Amino acid sequence: MEEIKTLKNEIQVLKERIEALDRLNKELAVQNEDLREENDRHVEMLAFLPADAKKQMDKKAKSSSSLRYKMVTVLYSDVKGFTELSKEQDAEALIDDLDNFFFAFDEVVEKNNLQKVKSLGDTYMCAGGIPKKNRTNPVEVIIAALEMQSFLKQLQKESKKNDRDIWSLTFGIHTGPVTAAVSGKRKISYDIKGDTANIASRIESACNPTEISISGMTYEFIKDFFACEFRSKMPVKYKGDVPVYVVKGYQPYLSVDGLGKVPNKNFRTKFQIIKFEDLNDYVLDRLERELPKHLYYHNYKHTIDVTIGVEIIGYGEGVGEEDMLLLKTAALFHDFGQVEGAIDHEEKGCKIAEELLPNYGYDSEQIEIIKGIIMATKLPPQPKTLLEQIIADADLDYLGRRDMIPVSDALYQELKVQGIIGSFNDWNKLQLKFLSMHQYFTETARNMRKVNKEEQIERIKALITE
Repeated sequence: MEEIKTLKNEIQVLKERIEALDRLNKELAVQNEDLREENDRHVEMLAFLPADAKKQMDKKAKSSSSLRYKMVTVLYSDVKGFTELSKEQDAEALIDDLDNFFFAFDEVVEKNNLQKVKSLGDTYMCAGGIPKKNRTNPVEVIIAALEMQSFLKQLQKESKKNDRDIWSLTFGIHTGPVTAAVSGKRKISYDIKGDTANIASRIESACNPTEISISGMTYEFIKDFFACEFRSKMPVKYKGDVPVYVVKGYQPYLSVDGLGKVPNKNFRTKFQIIKFEDLNDYVLDRLERELPKHLYYHNYKHTIDVTIGVEIIGYGEGVGEEDMLLLKTAALFHDFGQVEGAIDHEEKGCKIAEELLPNYGYDSEQIEIIKGIIMATKLPPQPKTLLEQIIADADLDYLGRRDMIPVSDALYQELKVQGIIGSFNDWNKLQLKFLSMHQYFTETARNMRKVNKEEQIERIKALITE
């Protein structure tokens, strides 16, 4: 009798797994059908076009190299006084100095995630937000301009010691949409066109030597980071009067010793918080595209859920700005390893984070803390620090929420497809055991979720049949 009962249980488990796989099969079939229908529509549309039009479309697709960007910050710079100096001093030596100066400019541009557009004669143009779109380009362009301004002032000081004069430099900066024409195969170059580039050039032509002049649009993006002074309104054809501001330096509270010259740790954290939004978009986009479709629970929605959860619990626990940034970053990556496989996905997520985060301004110390926070989500959770406790609570926050049953059902379906769990009754027994043993680590989570968790235990007890 016992053997027959065991066999029946195994048959039931197999049936439920087959049902889950069948459901996944149907979902994939629907997706394939949608793709086929879209392809058929394109084929039908092309069938109605004359042969010449088809050739033209093919030619355009191959030769098209213009990209449109909604938010790019253009820096237009011009060397002032070079021609006059070349008449009085050694022209070849001055040209060498200028080449070295523009070489230094190239290094600053690359370091600050900007794209050089062109340097022609004594003019230099670069832009932030191309070829990779981001939210941080207005701030990055101003950082680069301040570094170049500082470099030039040092150069001028050294030249005076050697009884030589050196040129001045003007900066015009504006933020807005551009069209970027791409050319080159081995070395890609960009030619920016549109009002944004024109306005940056107009601002530069009207500003005083050594000053960093920016438009009102750029000012709105950077005013929280940099101290600025309103200068005037500049008439621009078809655009009306454009407000012009002069950048004086970093905001005192964001600079070393409040002098406005060198950014401090508060500046870096504030800047990283903006960069986090770009990182957030990147990670969620990859999760949505790359996670296996059978992950009904560990999908990108769960990552969003945990990211919101660490923020709520973190604020409740009095976490500061930088720690909150590290928490939210760890939440983004805690299940990222699932794109490579479910087994040890926490370790895989740590490795991916280690590779990606330096590109978003995280240093090695921050990355090590983030890795520790990610590993705190590995079951059974054994958090050691407050930040690790917060993510452990946020990761299992659903246990004390009113939607616990549908969420846990999604997890059951996911585990069943993978052959990790048996029957639904076995799952409820496992859930009951886990819930009865589970304790939230932070006071905030206990206050928010303890009552509901006790209710869920009673609900699951009622579902168990034996």
